[in-house]
Amino acid sequence: MLADLTAGSAEDARAREAERPLIEVERAALSAVPPLDALAALAPDPARVKVIAEVKRASPSRGSIAAIPDPAALATTYADAGASAISVLTEQRRFLGSLADLEAVRAAVRVPVLRKDFVSSAYQVLEARAAGADLVLLIVAALTDEEIRPLLALVHDLRMTALVETHDEREVDRALDAGARLLGVNARDLDTFELDRDLFGRVAGRVPDGVVKVAESAVRTPEDVADYRAAGADVVLVGEALVTGDPAVLIRAFEEAHR
Repeated sequence: MLADLTAGSAEDARAREAERPLIEVERAALSAVPPLDALAALAPDPARVKVIAEVKRASPSRGSIAAIPDPAALATTYADAGASAISVLTEQRRFLGSLADLEAVRAAVRVPVLRKDFVSSAYQVLEARAAGADLVLLIVAALTDEEIRPLLALVHDLRMTALVETHDEREVDRALDAGARLLGVNARDLDTFELDRDLFGRVAGRVPDGVVKVAESAVRTPEDVADYRAAGADVVLVGEALVTGDPAVLIRAFEEAHR
């Protein structure tokens, strides 16, 4: 499934590139307002867990989750409640997102914004920057070392931050070797969609001080956040719980969760 999602996202990017050439997108990326410092925004805080709150309409595992007719309004709610960053799904086939969603969110909030998609090309990184993204998701399982290193270098050259997502010990090592500064551990297997709630705790010890650790998936309650915090998480990325519940109440509860 991950390979299909990545291939579909790449195909959609090629279709956009046919209409808006790389040189035009690169020009827009380089002339865009400089990105916010996402690493500073997500830096470890001993007093609280930081939250990346996600604008998420659907997923392959759940289908439709929430309509979200106004992503900017939802993102504003997230930011006002204390979210340290906003994640915006831009994959259109299975997650029903778009770059227009990202642009709307960027215009509405003053916290860093993550483009969450199946990024595999320089074009996708550049169009993320052109749309106002401060962060870009890079999924280690979808990329070879020869692919991830130049993408990560491009992200850094654009003064953006990469959230480098991993799913096992080997991928954590690959991400660190490539130079990841913001490392995500996703409890959801992107091929089977099964959850491994203990994964973060097993691999977090491999991540050195100075690299921000993000726990992704299986975050529904403050107790879930407390478990991740106890295992070493600096940040949690939350989607479904927020779009199906009271986001303001949940974000505040998540930030205060600890053991």
